[in-house]
Amino acid sequence: MEFPSSSSIFSPRPSDDTVFYAIYPDSPTTTSTATLRSLHLKILETLSPFTEDYIWQHQPFTLSVSTPPNPSCPCPSSSSHLLHLHGRLRFGDNLDDEWFAVFLLFRISQRFPSLSIRIWDSDGDFLLIEAAFHLPRWLNPDTAHHRLFLRNGSLHIVPRNRLTNPSLIDSLNFVASSPHESLASDAIQRAIKKRISNYPEQARNNMHRVRVRVPVSAASILKHEPRLISLAVEGFYDRDIDTMKFAARMERFVERGKTEELVCVSVKMSRAMYAQLAQQRFQAPKCYPEMPARSEREGFAEAELGMKIACGLEMMYQQRKRDGEEGKGSSWEAFRKSLENSGYFQGQLPGSSEYQRLMQSAQEYYRSTSLHSKASDLLNAPVRRIDEILALPHSVDDFKDQEVPPSDDDSWLYGGEEELNSVLMERQKEMELYDLKHKKKGKAKEGQDAGPSSASNADEFDPSDIAKTMQAFVHKLSSYKGAEAPEDRNKEVNLDVDQFIKDMESIMMHSDGEVANSNIEEGSSSDLDFDNSDDSDIVELDEDNEDREDIFMRSYSDAMNEELKATTLQKSFVRANEQIPKKDQGTSNASEHIMDEDFSPVDVDVNLVKSLLDSFSSQQGLPGPASNLLGLMGVQLPQDGKKGK
Repeated sequence: MEFPSSSSIFSPRPSDDTVFYAIYPDSPTTTSTATLRSLHLKILETLSPFTEDYIWQHQPFTLSVSTPPNPSCPCPSSSSHLLHLHGRLRFGDNLDDEWFAVFLLFRISQRFPSLSIRIWDSDGDFLLIEAAFHLPRWLNPDTAHHRLFLRNGSLHIVPRNRLTNPSLIDSLNFVASSPHESLASDAIQRAIKKRISNYPEQARNNMHRVRVRVPVSAASILKHEPRLISLAVEGFYDRDIDTMKFAARMERFVERGKTEELVCVSVKMSRAMYAQLAQQRFQAPKCYPEMPARSEREGFAEAELGMKIACGLEMMYQQRKRDGEEGKGSSWEAFRKSLENSGYFQGQLPGSSEYQRLMQSAQEYYRSTSLHSKASDLLNAPVRRIDEILALPHSVDDFKDQEVPPSDDDSWLYGGEEELNSVLMERQKEMELYDLKHKKKGKAKEGQDAGPSSASNADEFDPSDIAKTMQAFVHKLSSYKGAEAPEDRNKEVNLDVDQFIKDMESIMMHSDGEVANSNIEEGSSSDLDFDNSDDSDIVELDEDNEDREDIFMRSYSDAMNEELKATTLQKSFVRANEQIPKKDQGTSNASEHIMDEDFSPVDVDVNLVKSLLDSFSSQQGLPGPASNLLGLMGVQLPQDGKKGK
């Protein structure tokens, strides 16, 4: 059995919480590696003032030189033959990390105008999502491939009329030679730049400093390597049953057990990290040092938060140490999945002796490759650094008599409603402006496209249009995507109705057949043989069942009518008899007597119009279900001028 190439497992797979970026110099096919490495150092020097004090959620913003061919490159395969810089950033639950990375890439493009930068995540070109209300109609996820770049501090979109189906190198050459043609519109530029306009100040505001009480070992780690707080929070937040066993023993960070003294230190982390720690309940391990009583609210809160950090450090340290020794980790998992996809395990059940033999062979092969050494180095890097720090002399006295600043105010964690509402209102305004813009464009077609009562003049309004439009809506063919209003607002939806109906009929016929068969199987037994039954008997049985159903429905309807006579339900409907002019009073009394004895036919159209008008009137000019439904169908009702008089 051949193993797959060790490099094949690094084919880029989009991650839900990872942003990718690539930086291409002009003339990437002729740029030398030495030139690109020099550019790499200059970029890192440019970004250093913005990133030196920033605590990233999972991993720092990094760049590396990609020399083709490079199987570990996270970029699409079209980049494999181009010399470029690339990187990836896992932001997790902290979206600020992603947008801070966007700010940094914009800053790079401003400082180095001869570079073209691509940025994407699992959603694709997510910058276009931010400017969705301002994009040209032809631009969508299917047509945006190799078209979006950052250059000279602005967003560039390769126009469709210049390059129909561009390759990456074609687009790079185009934006480099004709930047004025690819420059995105001012509305798109404003929408995206507004999103990052508060950086780098927002990045600094995203940091939260808190005072905690931790064991001496954990305090030493946080003092010498404050960035390890991100791994500690990750270890705590992503804990499972296996890692919880490490926290129960605390072998590395609680040397003296319950007798160990807690020391006070100040820790800086992102707001997302603080929320992940503060919002989770966690019982201290039995071996953990004694914490202040709950009555000491401030002291207990500091010790509880410190306990979570110390346990996170312990779980992260032991997990990485074990995975590094056993050759596990993300690269091993990717390698194992590649073996499964290639049929290496030959369909053997996990746990069987043959499966275990194949697994052992795969692990031995994996340990002999460079993947194992690289993965072990990455996993063991924090472990080695922690061991180096804890090997240095450290004691409680190192942290005594030190002034520790108080914790930052965390009211932002509990009072974010105003900020959320402001963001929602801003989005609502964008939607309203977008709708208004398209309504103005559609006024020229209003005569042929508008509904039968699109005029807002009260004199031109005909209530019968409501019933006609509603009937058209009810009888209009719908699809699996939903129902369309008579005034079709989704004109670009292209659905083959005939083919869809054929497919649905075939599915329903197949389902009916399965249901019938299942019913026969459930109801059959060894005493019955349906194969020998006469077809005529079955037909007669079906007719008898239909007659019984008709009799039951009539009796059920009569009984229900008798029950409803004693209620006021009949008075809530307008009846057909009421619409006919009454010639004399005597017939009126007779008809009332008939209505008391039995239900008269209900005029569905009149009741529909009456109910909708009553609902619209009760809205008092505000948005509501009646106006929304009628507006969707192109019917505009005049305002109730008598309201309030």
